Amino acid sequence: MKRIALTALAVAMTIAAPAAFAQPGHDRDHHDDHRGDFHRHDEWRKGYHMQHNDWDRGERVDWRARHLRAPPRGYEWRQVDGNYVMAAVATGIIASVIANSR
Repeated sequence: MKRIALTALAVAMTIAAPAAFAQPGHDRDHHDDHRGDFHRHDEWRKGYHMQHNDWDRGERVDWRARHLRAPPRGYEWRQVDGNYVMAAVATGIIASVIANSR
């Protein structure tokens, strides 16, 4: 009897396991993944003055959730065209860029 119960449990887990991973919300937190929005910006480097329309187009990023370093006071991280950019909010001067490698 114990053997039948264990076999039934193993079969049930085999059938249910793929469905558990395919459910919405279990996609490794990529619900806000912008990989398709990538655009290369070779001019974006430390010290570069980022254009206001580029900065405004970007989405503010939770640096803790993305494992980025803490921005200094007056700076923030944004994701723009698939790249992470930390710049001064008031001036747009870039302090750091993590460019998408695609």
